This record gives sequence, C-alpha cells and structure tokens, in this order.
Amino acid sequence: MQSFELNKTDILRLKQALEGDDEDLRALLLEYHATEIAILFSSLSQESRDRIISMLPSELASEVISEMDAEIHPERILENLHPERLSEIMEELDYDDATDILSQLSEDRQNEILSDLDDENARHIRNLLTYDEDTAGGLMNTQVLKINSRLAKTEALEEVIRQSEEMEEFYTINVVDDHNHLQGIVSLKDIIKSKNTVIVHDLIKEEFVYVKANTDQEEVARLISQYNLTSIPVVDDEMHLLGRITFDDVIDVMEEENTEDILKISGVSEDEELSGNWKEAVKSRLPWLVINLGTAFLAASVIRYFEPTISKLVLLSGYMTMIAGMGGNTATQALAVTIRRISLTDLTDNQAYRTILKEFTVGLINGACIGLIVLLFAIFYDKNPLMGLVIFISMTGNLVLAGIAGASIPLVLKRIGIDPAIASSIIITTFTDVFGFLLLLGLATRLLL
Repeated sequence: MQSFELNKTDILRLKQALEGDDEDLRALLLEYHATEIAILFSSLSQESRDRIISMLPSELASEVISEMDAEIHPERILENLHPERLSEIMEELDYDDATDILSQLSEDRQNEILSDLDDENARHIRNLLTYDEDTAGGLMNTQVLKINSRLAKTEALEEVIRQSEEMEEFYTINVVDDHNHLQGIVSLKDIIKSKNTVIVHDLIKEEFVYVKANTDQEEVARLISQYNLTSIPVVDDEMHLLGRITFDDVIDVMEEENTEDILKISGVSEDEELSGNWKEAVKSRLPWLVINLGTAFLAASVIRYFEPTISKLVLLSGYMTMIAGMGGNTATQALAVTIRRISLTDLTDNQAYRTILKEFTVGLINGACIGLIVLLFAIFYDKNPLMGLVIFISMTGNLVLAGIAGASIPLVLKRIGIDPAIASSIIITTFTDVFGFLLLLGLATRLLL
C-alpha cells in the first residue's frame, strides 16, 4: 500500500458525495482505509464528520475515530452521536484509544458514556482514566495476552488461541504466576518448537524490559527504541501485570514530544494547535513576545550607553547586526543539539562537561573563521585594520560564548527543574546580544577612540 497524501481530487470527490445520498457516500468511503478517512476529516466540517461516522459500520467508524488527529477533536463526534450508536462504537475501540478520547470530555459526560457500556469495558476504561495521560499507565492497553507459568505446552497454546480471539494482534506473550505477578516473557515460536512435556516456566526469558505505570511516556519511547521492542509490559510496584504498550503508540508519543519541543524552542506555547486559528496563535505567542521585548530593552540599553562611540564610528552599526546575528545562530545550533540530547537521555556530569567543551571548541573555530573573513573585509573595503581586529576579537568571543551558552543554559535549567526547551531561547538571545554589543563597543571605545 502506498502512502496516502491529501489532495484536491479526493477532497472534491468526498464533498460531492456528501451532497448526495448515504448509499453513494458509503460506497465512496469504503474505497478508503480508516487512516485515509481520518486524514480527509481535516478538510471537512464537524457536521460532515458526524454524518460519516453515523453511517459507517461500527468497526470502521471506531478505527477512523482512533486514527483522527487530536487537533480535529474526535471527542466532539462522540458527544454528537446517538447514545445507542455511541455505545456500539465505544465497544469497538481499544481501551487505550477510548480512554484518550474520553479524557478530553468533562467528568459528568464521561460517566454518562461509561454508564451505557457493559461492566467489563467500563471498568477497564475507568481504570485507565485514573492514570496521568503522559505516563505509561495512561498510554497502555489493558488487553494483554498472558499465560500462567505452570502450564504445559499444549495448555499454553490453547490459552494463547483463546485470548487472541479477543485481540487484534499481539507481539509477545507475558508469563505470570497465580497472583498475576509478571515472571517474564516467552515467544510463540519457542512454545511451538518446544517438546510437549515442556512447562512454560522453562521457556521464560527472565531478563526482559518492563516499565512501571508511573513511568514518563518519553522514557517508555526511549526504551522501546533502544531495545527495538514491538511492545513493552506495564506493571505496578508489586510487579502485577497491568497492560502493554505497543510500538505504534510510541510513534505517536515521539511525534507529539518532538512537535512540542520544536514549538517550545521557537517560543510557541505547546497549547497552540498546529491547525488552530489566528486568535489561538495570538493568545499563545503574544506573552512570549512581550517577554522577549523586555530582554530586547536590555540589549538596547547597552547600545544607548555606547551612543557616543557609535556616533563617532558609524561603521560599527553595520557590524553590530552581523555579530548579534551570528551569535544568535551559533547559540541556536548549540541549543538544538543539546536539547535533543537531553530529550534522548539524562546526561551525566561528565557527558554534560564534554557537551559544553565541544560547543566551546566549535564556537572558537567557527568564530575565528568568520572573524577572519570580516577582518579581511574591514582591511580591504573599509581600509581600517584596527577596526577589523576589534571586529575579529568580538566575533570570535561572541561565537565562543554563544556555543557555551547554547549548551550550558539548557543543562542548568534541566538541573534546577525548569523545562530547557521553553526557557532557553529567550535567555540565550539576550545573553549573546548583550555580550556581543558589550564586547564590540567596549573594545571600539578603548582601541579606536
């Protein structure tokens, strides 16, 4: 199957079908995969989405809802459905998907919906709702395949077959004792290849990766990526098996976390939706711009202090923007690399030191190279070697400081418990501008006047 890309032809066909009867619309929709329909939903009105979900087979409708982007608000569809139709779709949803959607509704509405479900489904979803959505407990699916360690091969295979009828797919088989304590995992291949007299306990892989229910979702994603896992079991503090997290759930987490970090580094609140309107964008971004304005006043005060120097050496004003711009770019590069390293792993003191040393070295070399180019420009174009030397020193010094700041500031913020992605860029921009102006104008005052 080729990847599906949203195009005008598909949108036009769907909108034309929406103007006709339900049979023609249903026939068209059945040509698409559930994921493709979910993508098409981004171009439709809420009324059209409600109509489509109401007419699709329950299983397909549940798949479409589970594949919808959170920014399209699948919970609004649930709110608009007839109670009987709502129950049908909820019964088809995986517990983790149902929980993610219901968590966006008010507690009263959650209770209304859950009261219409059968006791077992409602119990599983209520249990998942108690976990924080950014933890393994909030991410897991409680539908998990498990067998007792005392079972013989034939009994184990029968149990796997029985449980798999209620599951879409499974990747590993969890082994538990009589009290549901996780003992380890076993592969279906090992069970099939073993002799009929073998007990499951003898096939257990006792060295396995698992997570606690309160483990942060970023750590879950890191473990699945590090150990190339297809799924990972979730346990409580007493090692009771609670559920599993599959790699497809982790892909969503990684996309969400990466988007969040990119927005934060750019000074955009994580609350702003990518598809949101201009009012949401203004509300999200304006506070950060106000903060940035405050820091800009600090840089401007440095320039005002050296106004006599600038009035006598007008050429400096052009070089000031160059030094500030190069410093900002260097700091942003170091910041992006450092924050990415922090997001992937907790850096030890030695690793943090090496990160800062690396950025110092890179800043020194790059600063010297860029400074040399500007020095030559000042000598041959401005006919002022001494000014070229001042600019060379200022450029080199600012790029060195920018590299150090870009690496050390997020590490310090992380150490004291402040999110480095959201706070670093504003601090670093002010830092490089102020130091760059101070170095250039201070040296110019001493050496050129």
